[in-house]
Amino acid sequence: MLVLSGVNDKTKNLEDVLYAAGCDDALINFRNGTAYLDFDRQAFSFEDAVISAIKAVENTSLNIKVMSVAPDYYVSESEVAERLHLKRQTVSLWFKGERHAKNHFPAPAIKLTAKSPLWRWYDVLEWLYQQKKIENSELLEHAKLIEHINMILFDRNLAEKKYRQKIIKKLI
Repeated sequence: MLVLSGVNDKTKNLEDVLYAAGCDDALINFRNGTAYLDFDRQAFSFEDAVISAIKAVENTSLNIKVMSVAPDYYVSESEVAERLHLKRQTVSLWFKGERHAKNHFPAPAIKLTAKSPLWRWYDVLEWLYQQKKIENSELLEHAKLIEHINMILFDRNLAEKKYRQKIIKKLI
């Protein structure tokens, strides 16, 4: 799923423009004022599919920018359960270390003091793969790719690049 900016539900000829750009495999959706596209793209690899979809969307006559690729790479306990089609209590036991105590679940990445902290989706999948709770390593690769593409898109879309570069120089 590609989350877009520069268009909304009132954008004229959006369907036609996307179709002409090669996005005949995309379904246009709007939620909370944001446009997003669900793709069913065939390609040699998942990476090729995602990158070709982004390029096609941004190579239209409209001023469309891809802001991010979903699903999000930060997840709550509930989202982990939902994505893996598991009971929330099962996931909660992993998070609390009450199952597989010798192999600690990854620490949350953000919102550490909040009631619902967030974990990196890739870290969760990597732990599950190591615990043999999931067998498909493609899930790991897809999560890693989405996280990295989102970082690149976020960086590309920031307006304050000079400010960020100044901070980077101080950190290095």
